Amino acid sequence: MADIRVQVCYARPDMQFLRDLELPHGATLQVAVEQSGVLQAAPEIELGASRVGIYGKLKALDTVLREHDRVEIYRPLTADPKESRRKRAVKKD
Repeated sequence: MADIRVQVCYARPDMQFLRDLELPHGATLQVAVEQSGVLQAAPEIELGASRVGIYGKLKALDTVLREHDRVEIYRPLTADPKESRRKRAVKKD
C-alpha cells in the first residue's frame, strides 16, 4: 500500500512551521507531529498537554491519519474571548 501525504503546521507570532510528510498507512497524529520536526523547532510545545487537531477539529493523538490531512497544533489562548468581546462592546457605547 502506498504512503499517505499529510501536512503538519504550527504558528506563533514570530514563526510559522509548515511541513509536508509522507507516512505509512495507519500512522497516527502523534507520529506525524514527532516526525515533522516541529517539536525541535518549537521546544515550547508539550505534546501530551497541547491541543491538536485536523482541519480545525480537535482530535486525540492516537487518531489515524488519512491522505491529505492537515495536522494542527494549537497554542493556548492568551485572552478570554468572552472578556475580549465584552471590552469591545463597552468601547462602542
